[in-house]
Amino acid sequence: MKRHDGRRANQLRPVTITPGFVGSADGSCLIETGGTRVICTASLSPGLPKWREGSGLGWLTAEYGMLPASTGRRKKRPTLKPDSRATEIQRLIGRVVRNVVRFDRLGENTLHLDCDVLEADGGTRTAAITGAYVAAAIANHRCAEQDRCKPRAIVGQAAAISVGIVDGEVLLDLDYSEDSRAEVDMNVAMLGNGKFVEVQGSAERAPFTGQQLDNMLTMARKGIGKLVRIQRQAIREGVK
Repeated sequence: MKRHDGRRANQLRPVTITPGFVGSADGSCLIETGGTRVICTASLSPGLPKWREGSGLGWLTAEYGMLPASTGRRKKRPTLKPDSRATEIQRLIGRVVRNVVRFDRLGENTLHLDCDVLEADGGTRTAAITGAYVAAAIANHRCAEQDRCKPRAIVGQAAAISVGIVDGEVLLDLDYSEDSRAEVDMNVAMLGNGKFVEVQGSAERAPFTGQQLDNMLTMARKGIGKLVRIQRQAIREGVK
């Protein structure tokens, strides 16, 4: 099947991860997946949430937001009322990336991940997860060099991708035009070793079969395998 942008069903959009995009952060990158662009930063700060104090273990938390012009039509800033969608996504980012953190090596510090969407064309949450991991790994390397934490506080890898069913076909890495009319929409987060961390899927217009689910997970696994290789290259460039 050829898609509207010429991609095959199992093909990622062009992916670029530019490390060091924000020079003042401990770790950062700009991740671009097709028309979606997200700035991800990682900042290590002394101190912990009250419930974590005295444990000898660090913590990781994440925040996610979309800039007002990221969707074309201006999106209001959540100044008074929290954005429920952003809250759900930032919790997802934190849950996924915590799977690759050695908190005993982080010290009694908090690693803050901030993901800000510059432009949205589908897959912002999965791009944020993929970029946040890169920012965290770079931050760990730099902070260890400064004796602010131990090396290898970030272990393994974590990345995410969208997959779905559009016009009866299983497709990888949906852009907005595909996502907006998908029969099934799914986000898959995995570790570099092939284990699943989170699978979020729902039938938007039609239920799906077990075989279709298997096909979606298989396609997602292969797509994440490609993202993992791109992440490794970005991290190598970011810690030079």
